[in-house]
Amino acid sequence: MIRLLVADDQQLFRTGLIRVFDDVPNVSIVGEAATGEDTVASARSLKPDIILMEILLGGMGGLEATQRIVRFEQAPRVIALTHCVNAPYPAQMLKAGARGYLSKNVNQAELLLAIRRVFGGQRYVCHDVAQELASYAYEMHVDSPFDVLSNREMQIMTMVVNCQKVSDISIHLHLSPKTVNSYRYRIFEKLKISSDVELALLAVRHGMVPGCGVPKQAKQHPLSAEGIATHDTRRKAV
Repeated sequence: MIRLLVADDQQLFRTGLIRVFDDVPNVSIVGEAATGEDTVASARSLKPDIILMEILLGGMGGLEATQRIVRFEQAPRVIALTHCVNAPYPAQMLKAGARGYLSKNVNQAELLLAIRRVFGGQRYVCHDVAQELASYAYEMHVDSPFDVLSNREMQIMTMVVNCQKVSDISIHLHLSPKTVNSYRYRIFEKLKISSDVELALLAVRHGMVPGCGVPKQAKQHPLSAEGIATHDTRRKAV
């Protein structure tokens, strides 16, 4: 039996995803979480085999949560399941210790394939992410200014553009406000900007906010909240 923990900030998506797995043999959902902190705590207490992790979680976020979870003894394996396929999210998340990376545009069959492969000790990335990583390897991509950020800077950047205050970030990441501000100013310097507003505009321009990197045809897909609800309704109607 493969034990799953679903970590996503949208309750409707979590509920729909849990329903998708109702009739899947040898797979069970043991818990769900909406924030990075809840995910870390649930991973420690529930001991799932695999965590389906949204990067843009509340609190400390999915990147930081992944870095902490992979350090556990007998750590669960993390699969990113997110809208964000644009660089540098995939590379940063895989560097943090994730064993898989999926766009929420994947269908149920590919999601199950990824879960089983990662559970079996392999790595798995979906087609969109594989293309992004391959273009990076061969330097065919359009440069993103966010490539220069470290994992910690990426996490703080994500929290800032999601309107979290310095005081809240310091609590979530167990850093002093002074340290968080030092990271902010370092981010500004690296990106050649001077304010949180400029950072947010740059993040929008490069697809670093919710909805980033999602093809137009993926606005309602099998793993979206609406897509799951539709799938579930049709299954029950048969």
